[in-house]
Amino acid sequence: MADNKIPREAQTRETEQKVKQWTPPEHLPSPDPEPGYKHRWIRMSTLGDYDPTNMSSKTREGWEPVKLSDQPKYSLMTDGDQKSKFSDAIVIGGLILCKMPEEMVAQRNAYYENMTKSNMEAVTNAYTTQADPRMPVFREHSTKVSKFGDGI
Repeated sequence: MADNKIPREAQTRETEQKVKQWTPPEHLPSPDPEPGYKHRWIRMSTLGDYDPTNMSSKTREGWEPVKLSDQPKYSLMTDGDQKSKFSDAIVIGGLILCKMPEEMVAQRNAYYENMTKSNMEAVTNAYTTQADPRMPVFREHSTKVSKFGDGI
């Protein structure tokens, strides 16, 4: 008895393809995740004028430009100047994609949280020391909800 079966390699399945839905484009595409790093878009220029102060501040803070070779999907999107020191960086609309190790991001966030907390405590202390019992700065507010009869 001859076996008239088609070999498995030659068989194909016709699959139903979903119709792709239109969505508005992202202004700044999300980079592919890189283990151990956080990504952020940083202002490199405004209206075409390079902003060395911001770039210097952010690089001293620990942000480093992401190389185009690390995120090749941006090769057609980037508008980086091939003559600048960031020629291999990903630049879109005056913003440069940078990365920082997750540990440093956590330390940075904790620093700013502590700064905010101490500033809030200082403001609260300044108000409470100037408070006059006759005109308190902080008052407890309470509300009372009552229900009147037949929907009035």
